[in-house]
Amino acid sequence: MIRYVLIITSFLLCYCSSNQEKLKQTELTVSGLKQPVEIIRDEHGVNHIFAQNQHDLFFAQGYAAAKDRLFQFEIWRRQATGTVAEILGEREVKRDIGARLFKYRGDLTQELNHYHPQGEEIIQAFTDGVNAFIKETENNPQLLPIEFELLGIKPGYWTPDVVISRHQGLVGNVTDELDIARAIVLLGEEKVKELRVFEPGEPDLTFDPAIDTAGLFENILELYTTYRRPVSFKPEDLIAYTNPSSIDYNFLAQADEQALLELTNSSQHVIGSNNWVVSGKKSVSGYPLLANDPHRALAAPSLRYMVHLHAPGWNVVGGGEPTIPGISIGHNEHGAWGLTVFEVDSEDLVVYDLDPKNLLRYKYNGSWEEMKIIPDTIQVKDAADVYVNHQYTRHGPVTFVDTKRNKAYAVRCAWLEPGGAPYLASLRMDVAKTWEEFREACTFSHLPGENMIWADQQGNIGWQVVGIAPVRKNWTGLLPVPGDGRYEWDGYLPIKQLPNTLNPEKGFWATANENLVLSNYPHRNAVGWEWADSSRANRVNEVLASKEKFTVDDMKQLQVDYLSLPARNLIPYLQQLEFENATYDSLKNLLLNWDYVLSSSSIEAAVYVAWEREIIREAYTRFVPAHARDAIRYVPLRRIQEWLKSNRTEFGGTNSFLKNSFQKAVDNLKEKLGSDITNWQYGQPEYHHVLIKHPLSNAVNDSLRELLNCGPLPRGGNGFTPGMTGNGDNQTSGASFRMVADLSNLNETWFTNAPGQSGDVHSSFYKNLFEPWALDEHFNVFFTKRSIEKVAHERIVLKP
Repeated sequence: MIRYVLIITSFLLCYCSSNQEKLKQTELTVSGLKQPVEIIRDEHGVNHIFAQNQHDLFFAQGYAAAKDRLFQFEIWRRQATGTVAEILGEREVKRDIGARLFKYRGDLTQELNHYHPQGEEIIQAFTDGVNAFIKETENNPQLLPIEFELLGIKPGYWTPDVVISRHQGLVGNVTDELDIARAIVLLGEEKVKELRVFEPGEPDLTFDPAIDTAGLFENILELYTTYRRPVSFKPEDLIAYTNPSSIDYNFLAQADEQALLELTNSSQHVIGSNNWVVSGKKSVSGYPLLANDPHRALAAPSLRYMVHLHAPGWNVVGGGEPTIPGISIGHNEHGAWGLTVFEVDSEDLVVYDLDPKNLLRYKYNGSWEEMKIIPDTIQVKDAADVYVNHQYTRHGPVTFVDTKRNKAYAVRCAWLEPGGAPYLASLRMDVAKTWEEFREACTFSHLPGENMIWADQQGNIGWQVVGIAPVRKNWTGLLPVPGDGRYEWDGYLPIKQLPNTLNPEKGFWATANENLVLSNYPHRNAVGWEWADSSRANRVNEVLASKEKFTVDDMKQLQVDYLSLPARNLIPYLQQLEFENATYDSLKNLLLNWDYVLSSSSIEAAVYVAWEREIIREAYTRFVPAHARDAIRYVPLRRIQEWLKSNRTEFGGTNSFLKNSFQKAVDNLKEKLGSDITNWQYGQPEYHHVLIKHPLSNAVNDSLRELLNCGPLPRGGNGFTPGMTGNGDNQTSGASFRMVADLSNLNETWFTNAPGQSGDVHSSFYKNLFEPWALDEHFNVFFTKRSIEKVAHERIVLKP
């Protein structure tokens, strides 16, 4: 036996020795560290950071992330600080005004230490690490990614207040409030309730008599919406390259605007996310399973960044936003956790009567109050500085002053309280050992509103909703309200009083942004009224209830499940339809024998999706009057299905409507893909595909565009399947990042993160994960150092 042990040990030593010889090994001296730090980069591009103390751990996280994503860091910094106009000129002035108007202006020490008892130290160490790499680029400009050369700019230094910016957070419903209000003015309360889905219960949508409804059609929220948009670039922004492209840039920009419009109109009610936990009683391993796939806009580089953090008191791996220390979705040695958006209403639009003699005074409780004024200067490329006065009422930032009506509008934001930086409270979750510790960590998580799930090695599974939830005593939060003192928040709901469960009897729990609020929930007006279509959630729950035992592979497959429940509901209508044309009839019969799976190779899926889109488009034109379409930009498919069941008169007969829409859909496919039906596969560049565009894509020439962009590659699914790929031809949102964990063996946890870990187009890790992701493949990220070393690509030692 000893001889065999010696042989095995000798083999492992030889293997490791051989592997070490192949490794690229680098030693760097980095000012700011206390002790050496080892970073092992695995074959997928994930950095595993091994530090000897907490300070160096987060310093190294900031350093490594900035090295991988420096241009992404720079754009984040400029969005957070309101300095985009410095590089892009006058068109970005309003963005910068909005960013500074909504800047967190409270006590910074209190803010930083909200996220962790040593939050100030952690976040300072993180930004010091970011700045250490930026300083290296000053000494060696060749380290700068190509984007800096193209734009003729250099990165700026980071400070902790940049990390805690709220500009990219998924916040409340203030834009919905304004849309709902305008729609009610145009259509009436009952029609709006018919066109939008409110649940559970029926909200009161009656205006306070003091609201001047005519004023609601002014551009009230321009500063708010402008500062929250992604930054886009034009050819004239470049200085280092001419642009002899044959591509129509105006067309490209319009296409991007259309994609952005789709995201904006559908909001998170369609984009969504999925997560679920399965009890050990329902798993083959006997331990809980956890799966999470948050859905956000697809980007190059990815919104998410994966890392493994190891130091005394820390051992956690997973993904988060690269510009934020810690990990928001992942696992440690004890448990795993994940998130999806839950509709917590953390915003209100507040309307004030102004003093006609002094528009800086507003009426509150029968008296005039002075607005707080903060003067500011916006620097603008190739133009004079812009001087502004940010205005604030007791409720929040003023976005619009209506001088015609002597009205002012402010956005009351709970997320401007201490603790409103998105995902930063994950620092507390990263070190949780038990459900109780995890739930306590959740009480610090203010933004976004989320369904947090947990699974641990003790066998527990749990769900806790988080988010800062204002308590409204006398209104729903769905309409603008007067700021005269009659509509005040009664504090914030303790997070543990938000919906939650521990070890549900059915043995699993799933969330997909659908309504999970019980009709008798006692804090009704602290949470939202509008939720995602329940198709994804219903399908996930259907699968999880379908058998006794599940494996990790089952969880991975469910994350990319393309079975469409709307298809299962709509296809039977075809049995009642008769077509005179042989092509229509044969395609009808094809669909009647279909399995409802929107696979990329499926012709049936191509026909069905074209039909579904035509149903939605045509129903929208029939049910939403033309004069109200700026306020009602989307009609939920579930509402359309209800109308079809009740044979609403607007259809002119359900069968006639469905027949005409089916014929139009087929005709559209002929025009799009040709008359040969064998070429009608759903997933293809001419139909459903994914092309992830770099922010500079529309500004560069053809060869650079090909280098920067990822795709196109075929995709299956759509916006109503658990494998969420959007409802347009190009997938612009979805789960670039995923995780599946079996608590029996956290050394074998599975992830996706497309298109790659690096944002440097010259890195082998820029798009290495894109094609496997498009093929719905996961990759394994190891947790033990011994396993990590076996798949190591590079070892870097950072020395003080």
